[in-house]
Amino acid sequence: MNSTRRNFIKSVTAASALIATGSAAKPFNIIRDLKKISPNDKIRFATIGMGIQGNQDTKAAMRSTPMAEFVAAADLYDGRLTHVKEAYGKDIFTTRDYRKILERKDIDAVLIVTPDHWHDHITKAALQAGKHVYCEKPMVQHIDEGASVIEAWKKSGKTMQIGSQRVSSASFREAKRLFLAGEIGQINFVESNYDRFNSLGAWNYSIPGDASLTTLDWETFLGDAPKVPFDAKRFFRWRNYKDYGTGVAGDLFVHLITGVHFVTNSLGPERIYSSGELSYWNDGRDVPDMMVSILDYPKTDLHAKFQMVLRVNFANAGAINNNTRIVGTEGQIDFTDDNLILTKKKLAKAPGYGGYDSFGTFSASEQKDFEKKYDAQYPSDTRKADPVKEIKFEAPKDDDPHAQHFRDFFENVSKGSLGTVEDPVFAFRAAAPVLACNKSYFEKKVVTWDPVAMKIKKG
Repeated sequence: MNSTRRNFIKSVTAASALIATGSAAKPFNIIRDLKKISPNDKIRFATIGMGIQGNQDTKAAMRSTPMAEFVAAADLYDGRLTHVKEAYGKDIFTTRDYRKILERKDIDAVLIVTPDHWHDHITKAALQAGKHVYCEKPMVQHIDEGASVIEAWKKSGKTMQIGSQRVSSASFREAKRLFLAGEIGQINFVESNYDRFNSLGAWNYSIPGDASLTTLDWETFLGDAPKVPFDAKRFFRWRNYKDYGTGVAGDLFVHLITGVHFVTNSLGPERIYSSGELSYWNDGRDVPDMMVSILDYPKTDLHAKFQMVLRVNFANAGAINNNTRIVGTEGQIDFTDDNLILTKKKLAKAPGYGGYDSFGTFSASEQKDFEKKYDAQYPSDTRKADPVKEIKFEAPKDDDPHAQHFRDFFENVSKGSLGTVEDPVFAFRAAAPVLACNKSYFEKKVVTWDPVAMKIKKG
């Protein structure tokens, strides 16, 4: 992390009191002051960052519950502010300066949908201003920012949700139910991928013809990132640059790992290694377009030790499934955003013999003696495995994970609760390992992580 950024961030105590188990935060003393909102009241929200995801989040929030009312938006590009009034109504308050939104007492919650390098700063400012916060993933751009965000959330007593909305899908909930029911035996391996094969999927988004220092606020966009001359590509395609984004790991691995943690109740890995390259999209970006990471998870009271392999390939011209497979000793759960297949398969108790086996190399007398002992040890009913069973699940046609994720947020705001499905502790346990995937890639070394204390281990 560069020295400019270090000076920009206040030092905070390591979160020694952070929750070590479970994803939902336990109540803190400060929540006695939480504002209760009547179900008949509106929760007035503003969106900070009206780019692609900002518009998607705003629409999902609006359709999630009648309680949610969109009243204000901030963005650094004037064209997006014009679009807000065209798309959502001329009465929506718009501004380039997000601080003007935080100053307004009539706004209850904010959606933070900015480039990653602004997440921690705006989140902490919003919480300090008394706003409930929905922040897009990853919660932070750098691992050492996590403790201060969690501490700010704890002190504020406000509801906070992170935006990996896939965990609110019906298929992910079903995967969790099956896993916790022991349907695949002891977990030992997870494979999850998020490939793409198109220019827009590789973040080469359209750039408006009027992009200039007049129509957008370049200096504020840079924030604490290195000062560089105006470049419209960096503003509108910021995910391609590690100064502002977090690459394929922070943008896509985080979805995959969040889903696995949701299903398994895992606290995170202890050993992380990445390999990859920039192989196809040589357009000036400084993050890889292909990455594979291996994460080793320790045994806990809730699951056996297992290994997870994550992959993103932005030039996959082959079959793209974008699925997650959780494999165990008695089967596997293979699932996507909207469907799931559970395959149950058990080994027979008897090991078998013959075929490609050393049995055929024994002498005739030794084979006869072996068969006699085998028959005595393994009755016929132990020699056949149970038939393979396959159970399919499809999410309801009206399943809307994005809206459901927001509904969870707004319902917890209404109740004065901190217990969202993806609170900052849960979110950081997913964000930190994927940021460690980047650290491993760029530094070409294994990263060791303490999933309980949520710290990188030294040495």
